[in-house]
Amino acid sequence: MNLIKVAAGVVNQTPLAWESNKQHIIDCIEAAQQQDISLLCLPELCITGYGCEDMFYAQGTTDKALEVLEEIVYHTAGIMVAVGLPLRINNRIYNAACLIANKQIKGFVCKKNLANNGVHYETRWFHPWQDNEKTEIWLGEFSYPVGDLVFEASNVKIGFEICEDAWIANRPGRALYAQGVDIILNPSASHFAFFKTQTRERFVQDASRAFGVAYIYANLLGNEAGRIVFDGDAMIAQAGEMLVSGTRFSYKDFYLTTAVIDIDKVRLEQAQNRLKSAVSSGKIAFLYDFPAVKPIKQTHVLEHWEAKGYQKEEEFARAVALALFDYLRKARAWGWVISLSGGADSSAITALCYLAIELGVAELGLEAFKKKLSHIPIIQDCDSVSSLSQALITNIYQATENSSDATRHAASSLAASLHTTFYDININGLVETYKALIQGAIDRKLSWQTDDLALQNIQARVRAPSAWLLANIKNALLLATSNRSEAAVGYATMDGDTSGSISPIAGIDKHFLRHWLRWLEHTGLDATLALPGLHAMNNLQPTAELRPLEAKQIDEEDLMPYDLLNALEKAAFRDKKSPKDCYELMQMEFEGIYSNEKILLSIERFFRLWCRNQWKRERYAPSFHLDDYNLDPRSWLRFPILSGGFETELAELRAWVENPKSQQRRGKIGF
Repeated sequence: MNLIKVAAGVVNQTPLAWESNKQHIIDCIEAAQQQDISLLCLPELCITGYGCEDMFYAQGTTDKALEVLEEIVYHTAGIMVAVGLPLRINNRIYNAACLIANKQIKGFVCKKNLANNGVHYETRWFHPWQDNEKTEIWLGEFSYPVGDLVFEASNVKIGFEICEDAWIANRPGRALYAQGVDIILNPSASHFAFFKTQTRERFVQDASRAFGVAYIYANLLGNEAGRIVFDGDAMIAQAGEMLVSGTRFSYKDFYLTTAVIDIDKVRLEQAQNRLKSAVSSGKIAFLYDFPAVKPIKQTHVLEHWEAKGYQKEEEFARAVALALFDYLRKARAWGWVISLSGGADSSAITALCYLAIELGVAELGLEAFKKKLSHIPIIQDCDSVSSLSQALITNIYQATENSSDATRHAASSLAASLHTTFYDININGLVETYKALIQGAIDRKLSWQTDDLALQNIQARVRAPSAWLLANIKNALLLATSNRSEAAVGYATMDGDTSGSISPIAGIDKHFLRHWLRWLEHTGLDATLALPGLHAMNNLQPTAELRPLEAKQIDEEDLMPYDLLNALEKAAFRDKKSPKDCYELMQMEFEGIYSNEKILLSIERFFRLWCRNQWKRERYAPSFHLDDYNLDPRSWLRFPILSGGFETELAELRAWVENPKSQQRRGKIGF
């Protein structure tokens, strides 16, 4: 049999970190050589890092990438390696993959379809390569082919689909199939989003079946540049069968996912596909039109998913924990500071920091974990997860006269259970000092009857300087504690709970977050990673605790129910529905739960608050991209800071609701 051992290599890179990026690639290649790998696929733009932004324009970036490539070439004895880098040709920049074989560059393939949605902005920097175009590039005294290439080695044909190339209908794999390619390599930089790996597994497996090939997919890993999290997905499929799928969210610098592919089996599948395609239509069929020679083997994939326990709760925990760990080490900070109020948001962030330590130590071991954070001297003598947590995580509870014993207990009990450093201070005197200064200036007393919002906000803002002071003293990252639901309606105090270097949960809604915290308390990632210390907090109603205690302030009464808020956000700004459309959708979704009047008032409040608070979303600290409908105006959802505020649409909605005779039934198709 014609058997070849291949691998997908996953690496954790940093934009423009030339030495560490190069070393991760070389280490991955050497590990593959030790395992007698014949062909290794590394991720897209792994030499430079994917998130170089406008530095892709710099001549120095593309020149240095080629210089590093030539150093990598010397480490490829006895192996074929695909490595990604930007390539400048005739003053145009391309997103390229270089194939190296036994210390010789064989050529460069350039990406044809550029990702240009939300967090991806590739058309700003790169040109798409045109079908069937070929040229050459000179490196020193030698020239190498560039373009729409198929490579051949030992009578095995190899082609490329680079990330986005595989996500379109008319994908390059169809042309590669026509040329009889045996193996397709897919070097990728595909951002994490909930359940996205299921889609990847489908297009990898289906492509291997439809094109009759072996398909190797390798993604980047970790929080590379700040916002995007790469999950390190790696897959190898053959003729419709998923051979192996790698571990995601690793804390390692690199890892390999290996398999043995059978080229004879691949060619048999392709020959049968061609025969059936010719018989049925005389043409090459579309990807999903190819008749299956035998049932697709889903058993391995299903077992793989069940074994990993993939669910949204676990994906959220692992993605954000890894992102926090990578951000910490790449920013060379010494820890995290969280203003722990005893509420859901700050408790979730504290728990996620703890999980970053727990998961990292579990995978790497204590000494390797500390070595990855070797820039932090205070942890080098730590001998347990508990001591690491105390050194790396600092919580501060800042009470006013409006704070309750219940939230103080929720905060202190969580901190104690996670062994964090915990400070409890009272800031009421500071609040009163600011009030006295302004009262003297305006020559009147402030009261809850006339100055409700101002008196709430000053308490939240006074908490920020103490938290920043602690972060500066400890050379730590201050983590902002506002979530996506608050961002949607501006239910956050600028320079208060939005203060921080990063905003870890600004991409997740409060409705899910509350569910996740209950899951983490009782179930967790496994039996040892449930966090019962969340119990006290989980039994509280979300409250800002900024009004007097006798007011019994509840967030959902100030705003609207969080499940309704979340549904409105998706309908209005993910799906671009009008207020009237939102009303009809909410009626159907929440029938029997909320009254029509409650839904109407919530819609009016939601749209007005959304428009009024775009400036806050513009000022949020960078957040982690967790799904494909977040609110970050710098990476996903743009909206004008000043607008008409949907006043006309809301007036039309109220008139329509109040005049039933004007309402027309929807959803019927006339004939």
